[in-house]
Amino acid sequence: MPIAAVAVVAGAVGAGPVIAAVQGDPALPERTAEQLLADAVRASESGLKPMSGTLVQTSSFGLPGLPQVTGTGGSSPTALLAGSHELKVWYGGADKVRLALPGRMSETDLIVGGGQAWLWESDANRATRVKADPAELAEHGAGHGPGRGTHGPGPTGALPQGATPQQIAQELLKRADADTAVGVTSNEKVAGRDAYQLTLAPKDASSLVKEIRLALDGETLTPLRVQVYADGSAEPAFEVGFTTVTFTPPAPENFAFTPPPGAEVEEKSLSDLAPGLTERQDKSEEMKGEAEIVGKGWTAVAVLPFSLRDLQEGRPEQAPGGEAAEAARDADAVAEALLKSATPVSGPWGNGKVIRTKLVSALLTDDGRLLVGAVTPEKLVEVAGRK
Repeated sequence: MPIAAVAVVAGAVGAGPVIAAVQGDPALPERTAEQLLADAVRASESGLKPMSGTLVQTSSFGLPGLPQVTGTGGSSPTALLAGSHELKVWYGGADKVRLALPGRMSETDLIVGGGQAWLWESDANRATRVKADPAELAEHGAGHGPGRGTHGPGPTGALPQGATPQQIAQELLKRADADTAVGVTSNEKVAGRDAYQLTLAPKDASSLVKEIRLALDGETLTPLRVQVYADGSAEPAFEVGFTTVTFTPPAPENFAFTPPPGAEVEEKSLSDLAPGLTERQDKSEEMKGEAEIVGKGWTAVAVLPFSLRDLQEGRPEQAPGGEAAEAARDADAVAEALLKSATPVSGPWGNGKVIRTKLVSALLTDDGRLLVGAVTPEKLVEVAGRK
């Protein structure tokens, strides 16, 4: 999680900027952006501290015509495109993790502890023992997020190996060119804790992002909240953060689980629990390899081969039954709604359809290209004409 903070900063900045003055009466010692980043990197070297808390993720992307998805309890991936979703977290170490997703009169829990891993679904009265090494499971769930294993192209791709925290901070800020303003305040309150807030704002008017705000705990420098604001909006288009958090080791009973009497008990592998995940990851990597990036930083646009035929892949009728088919139906409904709301555009390059949300625009051209970026539709039309 601390490393993810640096990745968020690096990815948004591209980085070296104007440092805003600390506002208000600071509850914490004043730090510049460089000092704050260096201290956060230093704190991350000891790993995530034992903690517990409640996370709330809120999305308001302004997706046009978004249909009501069928996923129950807000667990469908497409359900995360709108509304608020709560997740309870207990972390005692790589082999002691518990995540609880409350639903309507129900709860889904993933419990890793005692040398085993369980998935408990209270609405179905079903307990599934996950066939995987618990430490590997925890690593897979907690270690593949932003900032972990980032060695490819991009702002973090060429950070000096073995560099000191101060050198890393300097390098990140050096990459924030004149297109980014960076501000620091030290009088924030998040989840009842004193926090620093790092603010990143693009200066290019073609970016749909107004600013990104990253709150770091004043004592542990653990990221407590990330907010992404769209241009012209007073409320975040995306936000994830703690509403309550405690940095003390959770009680051992949080990581112990015994299926209750009468519960259905079964055993599955990770691939059984997430059918098609490997295929989707492979497809994602393939598309990433085919993408051409035009521009950099806030106004970068990805251009890749894509057509309406690609949307036919993974249709509900082609998906296996159960939750996989349900998720496919949700995704299909969202895709159809977005296409219906698309606006026809044209240029010397040909014709296409453009979709704009609060934070992202997408242009699907008739000649088989998809252009995506956190930029205005006009910027995508301009990029489409480049050869």
